[in-house]
Amino acid sequence: MHVAIVHDWLTGMRGGEKVLRLICRCFPNADLFTLVHVKGSCHQEIERMRIRTSCLNDIPAVERIYRCLLPAMPMAIEQFDADQYDLILSSSHCVAKGIVRSPRSLHICYCHSPMRYVWAQGDAYHRTLGWKALPLKLFRGYLRAWDRRSATHVDHFIANSVNVAGRIRANYGREAEVVYPPIDIEFFCPTGIEREDFYLMVTAMAPYKRVDQAIEAFASLAKPLVIIGSGQQYRKLRLTAPANVRLLGWQSDEVVRDHFRRCRALIFPGEEDFGMVPLEAMACGAPVIAYGAGGATETVRCIKAAANGPATGMCYQPQTSEALAAAVREFEERADEFDPGQIAQWVKQFSEQVFLTKYRNIVNRLLRQRGMFEPCQAALS
Repeated sequence: MHVAIVHDWLTGMRGGEKVLRLICRCFPNADLFTLVHVKGSCHQEIERMRIRTSCLNDIPAVERIYRCLLPAMPMAIEQFDADQYDLILSSSHCVAKGIVRSPRSLHICYCHSPMRYVWAQGDAYHRTLGWKALPLKLFRGYLRAWDRRSATHVDHFIANSVNVAGRIRANYGREAEVVYPPIDIEFFCPTGIEREDFYLMVTAMAPYKRVDQAIEAFASLAKPLVIIGSGQQYRKLRLTAPANVRLLGWQSDEVVRDHFRRCRALIFPGEEDFGMVPLEAMACGAPVIAYGAGGATETVRCIKAAANGPATGMCYQPQTSEALAAAVREFEERADEFDPGQIAQWVKQFSEQVFLTKYRNIVNRLLRQRGMFEPCQAALS
């Protein structure tokens, strides 16, 4: 069986790449197609694959400007030749699902989100990026039409959350099974380290992450906030941050885990498709203070609504700095009600092994329905 894996771009290890890593583990002999590859930027399980890049990868300094190439990405993904493959497994939040394949092949798409730049977070990008968002505005209609049309290239959708399954239904008119992304609970786990008096954010510096709201909220609270992450807004936010807010930039997984284990709580003010960071923090025993929308409503057990089972955090609305500040004040009064051990136990249902089992079962079921051979079970275990 000839297997192709398709992913939008390989420029770092974020949530989508953590899912991709396990798909690559399932099919280590597959060819991996991607628009742009920054060598050495991903986990070795991804880097060792036979990686095939698009024409966009040849553009000078593409690793810095690839997001500006969004209008050209549909054309680039469609130029890949996938006719020889029996099974195509896409991991898509942008254009990966649009790869053109043979009618005889089976295409299963793990969808992190319909193209967020033109759907759910489009307005947030336009407001925050200003004139830099002009290409998005000009091509928004074209990209939406292409995104809908390219959904017909997919035989079966898997969504990373109930939230995203709803977007797939609304934007594409398609149903999707839900398989939650994997959390490495062997690595992200609690210790006996005493928690310290600081709050934490771990995030990419993208507009919809609402790092600006967190900084504004903690400026009014005068409580310590540590922010780990990098991205297009990093320099601007670092210049405007007050003295009680520290931006550490990119840090290793080990440093992130250490902060998860020591922080008072994780701050999560953005609306995410799913959001793996809150689960990684909870796997280390940290409570989460999250904006109550999107994927957080499926993973954070709000103390006000957790009738059965442990509370793992607090959810607030609306999405404003004032509401976040109020949630932090309430958390300060109820911090003793959160049990780190119970919080970490809750996350085990999102483990890598649970993901592998569910993903394998879906792939094998769909192959059987096509009368195709199942892949090696050992490779999927």
